[in-house]
Amino acid sequence: MEVVIISKSKYEEMVGKLNRLSDRVNEILHKREGKRLSRWMDNQEVCQQLRISPRTLQTLRDNGTLAYSQIGHKIFYKPEDVQRIVRLVEDRRKDAGYRGCSI
Repeated sequence: MEVVIISKSKYEEMVGKLNRLSDRVNEILHKREGKRLSRWMDNQEVCQQLRISPRTLQTLRDNGTLAYSQIGHKIFYKPEDVQRIVRLVEDRRKDAGYRGCSI
């Protein structure tokens, strides 16, 4: 076992730096919590929430209406992005209803 002796002033300086580092890390983590997503949604959850078919969901992805992330072969959506297009989907559903169709 090796013993290292440092002066009191150097020890206090080191402790102060560690405290500032700890405070900064906690500050960064606190900021990230606000931006953290509640959770990602998969295709099935989005189709159920929007009451649309998987093909309509594919069209929303293809035309850039709904942002997504793909990991391997699985596609995920931010709940905020899905919520943002609810009104659009409802408007399209109404328009299709007027024409005697459905989406």
